[in-house]
Amino acid sequence: MARSGRVTLTDVAEASGVSRATVSFVLNDDPRQTISNATRERVMAAAHELGYVPHGIARALREGASRIVVLSVDHGLEGNFSRSYILGLDEELAEHDHVLLVRHGRAAPENLQKVLDAIAPRAVLRLGEAYMQGHEPDDSDWEHGFAFNAGLQIGYLADHGHSHIAMAVPDYDFPLTEARLGYAREAARRLGLPPLERFVVPRPREAGRSAVAEALAAHPDVTALAAFDDDIALRSLTALRDLGRRVPDDVAVIGFDETEYGSLSTPALTTVHVDAKVLGRIAAREALGLDTAGLAPVPGRIVVRESA
Repeated sequence: MARSGRVTLTDVAEASGVSRATVSFVLNDDPRQTISNATRERVMAAAHELGYVPHGIARALREGASRIVVLSVDHGLEGNFSRSYILGLDEELAEHDHVLLVRHGRAAPENLQKVLDAIAPRAVLRLGEAYMQGHEPDDSDWEHGFAFNAGLQIGYLADHGHSHIAMAVPDYDFPLTEARLGYAREAARRLGLPPLERFVVPRPREAGRSAVAEALAAHPDVTALAAFDDDIALRSLTALRDLGRRVPDDVAVIGFDETEYGSLSTPALTTVHVDAKVLGRIAAREALGLDTAGLAPVPGRIVVRESA
């Protein structure tokens, strides 16, 4: 029967009547050691009975980190897409006895390299890297990928009678912003809408209010803001409220990459929900050189609330 708490090599050694080193040799199937079949069977039986689970990271480090995959997540990618992607990546890697390490935020190249040199990972991934490097969308992108999700946001506003739309973007340098803006503008073109305007919504609150006021004064025809993410959408809602603009009567606002905070705002934020768990699984299989057949991205969906 499995014990409560983490079972260690020492526990298995005591239960099977051998040394801790022998247990390690057996469980790691070390080809350099000659272990009798009887001893091997006794150790395996004790490990199974106790419910022993190898410590994945320690094992990976012992093996020269051939079982470690590193994911780098840039600042500005902390929404549902990131969370679900990491979940899928982690689950798929675990199923193939690999370990995921995630680095969040910006890191100097030399600092990241020190980490990679220390653990020699099986693969190094960067969330959204293809789009940050100018990936041109193909048919699949427009059917269920990143371009589709960007177009979903614009299409929802168009379906609700908005033709003059602006994209609300952050004021910090982020490569993915240009990709999103490009897909949104292409979606507007395909829908026969006027070219999308670009509104920069900075921090703090006062700066955001001033920027939105200036943008609306320069583009009075704009009746809807499609935000880069929920954070920018909520900043836009605050700026509009501070300016005495009614949402959605005067200006509609729709977010992207749903977070819990949008449901807590007033008015509650309409947004785009993107589940990237399958994408994480696909990335894991590709990193391990495995077949990805049977895995297909899940298209995003609109979460309809009150702001648009």
